[in-house]
Amino acid sequence: MTRTSPEPTRPTDHAWRSPRAWLLLLIVMCLGLIADLGSKRWAFENVADTPVVLNRDLLLADTDYSPIPWQHVHGPGTSVLPFDLLEFKLVLNRGAVFGIGPDKRYFFIAFTIIALAGGLLVFGRMTAVRHRFAHIAIGMILAGGIGNLYDRLFVGRVRDFLHMLPNRRLPFGWNWPGGNTEIFPWIFNVADVMLLAGVLLLMLHINAVEKEHHKARLAQERKAAEEAKRADTPSA
Repeated sequence: MTRTSPEPTRPTDHAWRSPRAWLLLLIVMCLGLIADLGSKRWAFENVADTPVVLNRDLLLADTDYSPIPWQHVHGPGTSVLPFDLLEFKLVLNRGAVFGIGPDKRYFFIAFTIIALAGGLLVFGRMTAVRHRFAHIAIGMILAGGIGNLYDRLFVGRVRDFLHMLPNRRLPFGWNWPGGNTEIFPWIFNVADVMLLAGVLLLMLHINAVEKEHHKARLAQERKAAEEAKRADTPSA
């Protein structure tokens, strides 16, 4: 039994060669970057009682240094949705998504650059011109990666400010490693949302393409079986 090769099957089908595919990718990426960097700037200028001034040299030199006002750090955040669904809470993150891997700045810079290059490779060589859903997903991933990479390079830490389900506690006295009892203790940003949403959309695209390939293989096998049956049937 032969297997059909993954799409696209022809070099001319590759998104790499399509100006329209590139345009869609760049539009999604630029809009995502504007949303991420703009929201970070707005949050650090407006959420606390006074604008938070970020000094890159101080942030890099002293891991304990934080220009965020003490009252904001230890007080309640700014509720933005009813029923305590979301609040604004300023944090300068030394790690990756949701604060994972603190104090590994250079590792995450290198990892992000490699991942961005990989994303472009997937876009250019592993998607077809018609795979617009995948191009939107990759554009979101690139925007999220570049948004947080910008912070690591030019701010010194990643600016986070979104906190879901504040004041909601785990039941039965449970707690996360480290002792935090909140249901969702992580604080994140728009770039993190785009990264995770982009990965989810890309997984959905891959699943849809796999189903499409499976149907094509079944159709090809049925056609081959019918042709073989006709060939074995003696003519009258």
